Amino acid sequence: MSEIIRFEQVSKSFGSQKVLDGVDFSIVNGRTTVIAGASGQGKSVTLKLILGLLKPDSGRVWVLGQDVGGLSGRKLNELRMNFGVLFQGAALLDSLTVFDNVALPLEERTGLNGGDIRAKVLGTLEQLGLNGHEDKFPAQLSGGMKKRVGLARALMLQPKIMLFDEPTTGLDPEKSLEIYRLFLETQRKFGYTSVIVSHDIPKIYNLADQVIIMGSGKAKSFAGPEDIQRSDDQEIRHFVQITMGNIYTSRDLENG
Repeated sequence: MSEIIRFEQVSKSFGSQKVLDGVDFSIVNGRTTVIAGASGQGKSVTLKLILGLLKPDSGRVWVLGQDVGGLSGRKLNELRMNFGVLFQGAALLDSLTVFDNVALPLEERTGLNGGDIRAKVLGTLEQLGLNGHEDKFPAQLSGGMKKRVGLARALMLQPKIMLFDEPTTGLDPEKSLEIYRLFLETQRKFGYTSVIVSHDIPKIYNLADQVIIMGSGKAKSFAGPEDIQRSDDQEIRHFVQITMGNIYTSRDLENG
């Protein structure tokens, strides 16, 4: 399968703090990649570089064959049309109903008529288990339901790439697992490439086709949790010990 995102010797500093130092990795089209690492290691910065919200100090970020750092204005906005984004808070507008929140991207960025917008919104809400909630306001929803509404809105423009930045912040472990299963189901259904920054370790690993662990300005890529545990890199081994410990159960055992 072809790569859809590639970091090529990317460096980024903020003042004297070098967050990324010659980072290289690729993300394959149609797969789920989890970006993990300790706080302050550049995970969210990586998402902002992909979106073109930040530019690298050196190196290149390629998305859909385009050098993001070299784009601006209309061309950058056109590239961003390929993204759906779900950040820590669902960022719903409190004054709008669920229906109106989800319909917003279609109203702002397409020429669809009211009937087509309604059909598309209600269809997506039903797919995400939100039918019957379209007239509610965000304050009437649970944390998990707000995440579902945020996901529905992000899917409205049929993105090729979905970016999730700590999407289960504020949810209990059971609800977090429910949301990640929803992400997996929708990724398989809609076929987008999924990039998830998450602190929910190790459970989130089992939803991933690829795990990228960031630390000391570098990014190391793994095919899955077992490969992470077999790493002989001392920094990775330390990360494994504090986040996965000795009680991690492989996906083979969980599914067996």
